Amino acid sequence: MNKTEIISKVSADNDLTKVKAKQIVEQVFGFIGADLKKEGRFSFPDLGTFTVGQRAARTGRNPKTGDTIKIKASKTVRFKASPALKTLVAKVKTK
Repeated sequence: MNKTEIISKVSADNDLTKVKAKQIVEQVFGFIGADLKKEGRFSFPDLGTFTVGQRAARTGRNPKTGDTIKIKASKTVRFKASPALKTLVAKVKTK
């Protein structure tokens, strides 16, 4: 499911215009981003926890030329699924 599909579903399920549903969806994702920036963590029961992680500087290799390159340290978002989500996913049949 992508952002447009989420907006359409929120709109249909709550008798809202797509414009209003888009504002709500963007506001929710804005809350997640703001909390990660401020607290370094965002937890949503039955879904999981997003945290800010740190990647150390390291050396890598340019796949085209084979040259060694330096990769700077960076921050990334990590996600840990809740037990409820893990249980739900365990019931999904794969193809």
